[in-house]
Amino acid sequence: MNRAEMLDRLRSGRRDWDLLIIGGGATGVACALDAASRGYRTALVEQHDFGKGTSSRSTKLIHGGVRYLEQGNVTLVMEALKERGILRENAPHLVSDLAFIVPNYVWWEAPFYGVGLRLYDLLAGKYGFGRSRLLSREETLERLPNLKPEGLRGGVIYYDGQFDDARLLIHMARTAAEQGAALVNYCRAVAFVRDSQGLVCGAVVRDEETGEEIELHARAVINATGCFSDAVRRLADPEVRPMIAPSQGVHLVFDAGFLRGDAAILAPRTRDGRVMFAIPWHGHALVGTTDTALDEVSLEPAPMDEEIELILETAADYLERAPSRADILSAWAGIRPLVRSAEGASTASLSRDHSIHIDPNGLINIAGGKWTTCRKMAEDCIDQAALLAGLDERPCVTRRLRIHGYHHHADQFGHLSVYGSDAIAIREMIRLHPERGRPLAAPLPYLEAEVVWAARWEMARSVEDVLVRRTRALQLNARAALEAAPRVAEILAAELGRPAGWAQQELEAFRRLAQRYLPGGVC
Repeated sequence: MNRAEMLDRLRSGRRDWDLLIIGGGATGVACALDAASRGYRTALVEQHDFGKGTSSRSTKLIHGGVRYLEQGNVTLVMEALKERGILRENAPHLVSDLAFIVPNYVWWEAPFYGVGLRLYDLLAGKYGFGRSRLLSREETLERLPNLKPEGLRGGVIYYDGQFDDARLLIHMARTAAEQGAALVNYCRAVAFVRDSQGLVCGAVVRDEETGEEIELHARAVINATGCFSDAVRRLADPEVRPMIAPSQGVHLVFDAGFLRGDAAILAPRTRDGRVMFAIPWHGHALVGTTDTALDEVSLEPAPMDEEIELILETAADYLERAPSRADILSAWAGIRPLVRSAEGASTASLSRDHSIHIDPNGLINIAGGKWTTCRKMAEDCIDQAALLAGLDERPCVTRRLRIHGYHHHADQFGHLSVYGSDAIAIREMIRLHPERGRPLAAPLPYLEAEVVWAARWEMARSVEDVLVRRTRALQLNARAALEAAPRVAEILAAELGRPAGWAQQELEAFRRLAQRYLPGGVC
C-alpha cells in the first residue's frame, strides 16, 4: 500500500466511483473493505492518518461487553460476541484470547457476576473463547499476584478477546486496497458535489501534502468520521441537527510490574458507575477507561486531571501497590462517537449500537458502534448505500475474508507478531541489512526496519504515524518514544525524499505531541 499509487488510483477513477467514504477509522475502513470486496468501485479519504482519532485509542479489547448485560442490551451483546469470534478467525495474528478476573471483596459479588458471566458464555455459543467459573481466594491470588489481599473473598474468571487496534486498522486498509479500493490518508474532504436535484454526488478533496484539489464523483457518499460526523454533515447542510454525543475515555499505562500474572482485571466498582479494566498489553499494564461527556471534539484530546485521579483511585482499590502519577508512562484519551438519545441521558447509559442515518441531501452517515462490531456495521451500511445508489445487489463476503497478514502462529515472531505474515519480509530485510535490526529506544522492542516498512508499505508520513500507530511507542512509554524520535525522523526523511530541515520540523512537532502524553507535560 503506497500513497503515490493510492493517489493515482483515486485520480484515475475520479468521475466514476460507486461509493466514496469519508473517514479512515475502523468504521470507514471496514466499509471500504466490505464495498471493495463486493466488487464496488470504492474510494476512501482521511483528513489525517488512518486511525488518528478514536480507532487507535480503544481499551484494546475485542469483547461482547459484559456491562451491557446489566443494561439489558442482550441483542448488542450477542452480535458483539459473534463478531468477536469472526474477527479472531479472520485476523488470528492480531486478535487473541485473554483471561479476565472479577475480584470479589463483597459477599454478593461472586454469585452476581457468576450468573451474569454464565449468561455471557451461553450467548457466545459456538463463538465462545472459554468457560467462566468461580475462583477461590487462593486461585485468584495465584492468577493475579498483585491484587490487594485484604478482604478478598475470591473471584470469577471469564474469557474475552484482546487486539492491537491501530495495527488491525492498517491491515484492514491493506486488505481493502488489495480488493481494489483507493484509500488515501492526509486527504481532506473540503466541499460536497451535488447533482441537478441538489443531492450529494461526490466531494472535492484536498491532498494536505501538496494542496492539490481533486473533484470526485460517486453514486453515494458515506460519512464515517466518528466524532467528527456532525462537522462533515454541516459541510452539506449548515443547519443540520447534531447526532453525536461525544464522550471521552482515558487510559493510563504503567510498567508491567503493576499487573503480574497472565490475566486482566475487571473492576466492577468505580465512582462514575463504569467498570474499569487493567490489562496486560505489549509488555505493559493498561488501565482504563473513564466516561466524560464533552461539548467539543478535537483530533488530539487530552486526559483531564479528574479522569487521571479516578483511574488512580480505582487502581488503588484493587492493586496491592497503588500506582501514582510518577508511575505513569503514558496517558492518553479517545472520544467515543455515541449517538444522541434522550435529553439529559448520561453518556455511560447511551447505547453502543450503531446508527445509519441518511440526510435529506442524500449523505449517508454511520455512527456509534464499537471496534468489535465494525465488520457488521460496514455490512449494514454498504447494504443501505448500494440500495440508495442503485448498485447491483451483491452479497457481503467479509464474514470469511482473511485480513492481510493472516497467520495462525504469528507469536513465533516475537514483538513482530502484529505484522503477521509480513514479519517474514521484515526479518528478511534485517538479514540483508543488519543495521536495520537496531532498536529505536532501549525500553521498547521496536526496530529501525519497522520504520522503513511503515514508510514503504503502510503509508506512514510522519514521526507521529510511526511512533503512535505503526508502532505503539508513544501510547506505551512517552519518554522512550521521544528517545526514538530523532532516528525515526532521519529514516523517514530518507525514505520519503524529504528536503533538508524536514526531519527537524518533524521532531519538534512530535516533541509537542509527546508532552500531552504525560500528566503535567513533564518529558
